[in-house]
Amino acid sequence: MSSVMSPAITAATTRRILAQLRHDHRTLGLLVGVPSLLMILLRYVFDTGALFDRIGPMLLGLFPFVIMFVVASVGTLRERTGGTLERLMTTPTGKLDFLLGYAFAFGLLSLVQVGVVLVISLTWLGLDLAGSVASLVLVAVLDALLGMALGLFASAFARTEFQAVQFMPAFVLPQVLLCGLLIPRDSMAPWLRVISDVLPLSYAVDAMQRVSREASFSTSLLWDVLVIAGFTLGALALGAATLRRRTG
Repeated sequence: MSSVMSPAITAATTRRILAQLRHDHRTLGLLVGVPSLLMILLRYVFDTGALFDRIGPMLLGLFPFVIMFVVASVGTLRERTGGTLERLMTTPTGKLDFLLGYAFAFGLLSLVQVGVVLVISLTWLGLDLAGSVASLVLVAVLDALLGMALGLFASAFARTEFQAVQFMPAFVLPQVLLCGLLIPRDSMAPWLRVISDVLPLSYAVDAMQRVSREASFSTSLLWDVLVIAGFTLGALALGAATLRRRTG
């Protein structure tokens, strides 16, 4: 597989992935329907607008991350085990074409996902957001791309779709526990805080917290965005290093 990128091939890869997902109604339901349903349930579980206003934005960053990890890990594994990736290696398709094709496809899907959930949250559920909607969408899409990149990397170590899903606790659950969603990071034991500081989801949740309470795009929010983007690029680089691996 070539390492040179071609915009035409990248666009064709993006269209191929979107076409596959368009005919996979269960995946589309997982991408759009499940986050919306969970936000609705959580709004009425909390039963107070103030608590939902505090937790809601963080969940808008968490849901795309988790769901894109699952979809990307399973989807990429199908590419590997079905022989699609092996056939692509014999064509002019480069690693960057494959990776960017996935990134663009899932980036577009995450925009739809976040847009639907955000409209429901801001209208029906009455979510009160201090920051701009654009900032929230930016962070949520970056979270989705981070989940996609980690899912692509994790797929290299699975032989079946069931194994790919099993990797979610290893890659996702520790980050959920330590990202500040359940307990403020400042209240954690020092050694847990050190671990939390090197987990990308911590910065995603921190960014969403800032969007929920700060009207301006602060320097701290910019730092969170840059860290998330850096982790995403790093995960894509690790994913690129595994593209020649066969899962047979």
